[in-house]
Amino acid sequence: MWYNADMKANNAYCMRGVSVPAIGFGTYLIPKEKTEDCVLRALGCGYRHIDTAAFYGNERETGNAVRRSGLKREDVFVTSKVWASDRGYEKTLAAFDRTMNELGFDYLDMYLIHWPESPSRTPDWEKVNLATWQAMTELYKAGRAKAIGVSNFLPHHLGALMRTEIPPMADQIEYNIGTRQPETVNYCRKHGVLVEAWSPLGRGRLLADERLTAIAAKRGITTAQLCIAWCASQGVLPLPKTTDTARMRENLAALSVRLSDEDIAAIGAIPPFGASGRDPDANGF
Repeated sequence: MWYNADMKANNAYCMRGVSVPAIGFGTYLIPKEKTEDCVLRALGCGYRHIDTAAFYGNERETGNAVRRSGLKREDVFVTSKVWASDRGYEKTLAAFDRTMNELGFDYLDMYLIHWPESPSRTPDWEKVNLATWQAMTELYKAGRAKAIGVSNFLPHHLGALMRTEIPPMADQIEYNIGTRQPETVNYCRKHGVLVEAWSPLGRGRLLADERLTAIAAKRGITTAQLCIAWCASQGVLPLPKTTDTARMRENLAALSVRLSDEDIAAIGAIPPFGASGRDPDANGF
């Protein structure tokens, strides 16, 4: 089994022998000119897992922050992603080189396919995904990426990749209390794929929900901490984002929150709400 849903004593997940810090700092929609400062402050707060992507346009600033932090490169887990326009074998290899040039690193901790090619766009969608994955596999085998995976892949996108020499090690999906994607999560659990949660706070949509604020108040924690702790309780690695230093610390402190069975049951009874509406099979890219 590649994926151990139980966090270790050092608050990390184990992914095919690769240790992944159990909470990541997301950088999506952080303005390029603010990214270096935000990531530097996040590292100062104790984050050791930074998530970026070519599409975010802030890889260079992320790499600069890691260097300025004074931390050893091997002590910071950095993820980036290949964008949709660079799917395919040759394009993916070239995109990875650009990402490494932007970050200024000798290796990447994890590289993901940002979005799957889908049957709504082309009848050859599976071939495109497999060609992209072939490039990812070569990067992994060469040691240039210590781990490889996907993002926003549903079970029918994952199927062919799971039968390759090196199946995906992670799937980063929209996941939070209001958007649980049980089919994809269960598929990943069955096949030993680590699930990571983008938008674990529902991009703020969950934070004002009265049901959640009541549970959080009873526990003496923030609603954001409740949402993050709930993700962790489900064996899912959360990637919250904030530009506020105090909230960075609060979010990281959620790792020490242990929800009761009563809390889990109450949250589980809440119907789905607040999804972004992003459908991997309906996106125009």
